[in-house]
Amino acid sequence: MNGRIPWVSWRPRGIRWRLTLLYSALFTVAGALLLGFTYFLAASAEGGETFASGGSGDGPVLDGDSSATGAPAAPSVSAFAEAVRADQMRQLLIEAGVAFAVMVVLSVALGWLMAGRVLAPLRTMTAAARRISADNLHERLAVTGPGDELKAMADTIDGVLARLEGAFEAQKRFVANASHELRTPLTLQQAVVDVTLADPAASVDALRAALLRVRAAGQEQERLIDALLTLARSQRGPERRELVDLAQVVQAWLPHAGVRLAARLEHAPVYGDPQLIERLVVNLTDNAVRHNLPEGGWVRVWTGVDAAGRPGLRIANSGPVIPADRAAELFQPFRRLGAEDRVLPHARTRSRGRGPHQDGLGLGMSIAAAVVAAHGGRVRAHTHPTGGLTVELALPPATAQVTRC
Repeated sequence: MNGRIPWVSWRPRGIRWRLTLLYSALFTVAGALLLGFTYFLAASAEGGETFASGGSGDGPVLDGDSSATGAPAAPSVSAFAEAVRADQMRQLLIEAGVAFAVMVVLSVALGWLMAGRVLAPLRTMTAAARRISADNLHERLAVTGPGDELKAMADTIDGVLARLEGAFEAQKRFVANASHELRTPLTLQQAVVDVTLADPAASVDALRAALLRVRAAGQEQERLIDALLTLARSQRGPERRELVDLAQVVQAWLPHAGVRLAARLEHAPVYGDPQLIERLVVNLTDNAVRHNLPEGGWVRVWTGVDAAGRPGLRIANSGPVIPADRAAELFQPFRRLGAEDRVLPHARTRSRGRGPHQDGLGLGMSIAAAVVAAHGGRVRAHTHPTGGLTVELALPPATAQVTRC
């Protein structure tokens, strides 16, 4: 028992019981106040007017109390009136108490029924939510009715389910694409080894060439795994934060050959992870060079602070024509520019870039988007009617980041 009285520590666990007790308590308090106010009014009312007509000969006359004129004695009439009034008040109090007790019991029953009606939509939503799992995230609560708080809550849950469904589908696509990307070099390695072993007269040069191809496939696997780890780290968020100038980082990774470059680099302080910020800049600048025209290509780079005080980076380049409605897909993993200038999954493109980036793996833009999201910023891509792409990102001001941290 731990020295505690059971009824003191008892609490109603169901919300229906809590609502019932709340309704009953409100009715009890309101009824008690109403009966008390009524009793007070009845008790404070003047009672002399009922017997005031006794002196006119029409009222009751008590034996032994008459005078020569036949008028009743005033003290005896007043005492009789007080006795009758006190009896009436006691009767009123008893009847009111009985009625009050009956109404309290009825209020509990009515409160239970009303609480059940109020909570019926909630029970329906709970049952529907329990039926929804990872295998049927397409189902929704789809509550109909007036736009009250329960409808708003149901719509919010439907929105969460829609986002979960999208996340699950994206995860499935990512796993399938990653499996495909990892299987390709493994298949190549297996084929090279099988062909080499099937030739009993293979020369040393043939064996050496086979080993070189196997090593190249292994290096491609290593780059892909490093890219996946970088993407996972970017999505996890910054491990440390420092004051970084976007202009200095971009200056260090500007392309120096292959395209015509126009750069306007202004001070853009960012409070973030230096390694992730560098990875962001490397991926965007290298993509601008890689996915460009073979001749006469150009790249324009800008860093600075926008009108809202947010540091930003904008990189525009020439290149193949990209449908405007497909630009957002470039930020999805394993999305590349195909041979027909379309955004296609698994379209193998080889890199012409340099630096510690993920060459031709289709993860550069998705890593950039993850880095921006991890720092609380936003990134958008705009296509050009004549070909090419503009990637524009904005990050929170460094002062706000330092204050929050």
